[in-house]
Amino acid sequence: MTIYTAMKIIDLSLPIYSGMPVYPGDPECFIEPVFTLEKDNWNMHRLHINTHDGTHVNTPSHCFKNGKTISDYQVDEFQGDCILFEKLSDISHEKGVLFQEKITQTILAKLIQRRPKYIGTSITIDENIERLLLQNDFLVYENLYNLEQLPKTFYFSGVPLHIKNGDGSPVRAYAIINT
Repeated sequence: MTIYTAMKIIDLSLPIYSGMPVYPGDPECFIEPVFTLEKDNWNMHRLHINTHDGTHVNTPSHCFKNGKTISDYQVDEFQGDCILFEKLSDISHEKGVLFQEKITQTILAKLIQRRPKYIGTSITIDENIERLLLQNDFLVYENLYNLEQLPKTFYFSGVPLHIKNGDGSPVRAYAIINT
């Protein structure tokens, strides 16, 4: 793990809000007040959100009956040294890799061969490619934001909610970079 002494944190997450964009056909996200300061002396809201809305991580159980779930991972598996993809030689086993572009079949083959720690994109991944990544036991992040602000290498964190046997979860993803 790289130690960062002088650092900057870049938020890579989309905000969660009522009516936010969701995958076509998925139920809409909405947030409703349960208690209010004016009426109850405190605020509390109920979230109605899908496990794959906004910036989120997918686990293999998203597509496969006996696939790994959120419960099967240690928290440190959702973070680590990372690289912003530019060329195939960027992909390595020791680091995660984030993409600003579409993952092609050529890139997919290299991902499966080199087995990066996790994979993330700024877009929703093609369903067939996503299934192949999950079938090969990858953690897959989608809908990451602000990737254009990242340097080539950085520390990434995208820890999910600890949803028992969860197929995925919204995350608050961020990058830590040296300044």
